[in-house]
Amino acid sequence: MLRNWLKKIRLSKKMTQYDVAMNSGIQRSYYTMIESGSRTPSVNTAKLISKTLGFDWIIFFEDKCNKSKHRSKEVI
Repeated sequence: MLRNWLKKIRLSKKMTQYDVAMNSGIQRSYYTMIESGSRTPSVNTAKLISKTLGFDWIIFFEDKCNKSKHRSKEVI
């Protein structure tokens, strides 16, 4: 389950995976697995990443994610 929405938000902030990982206090390799969909973050990690990128952390745990839902939850 590739998290294209997460990559899109990251790129819109002009951040690398390393940037997000370091600002979130996690390893880049772990962030890469989260973005690729091979790992689901803990609630704490989801909150850290969402704070770094400015979106609602609950998105990680929704069954069906659609672009409009993610866009509406972004923090501007």
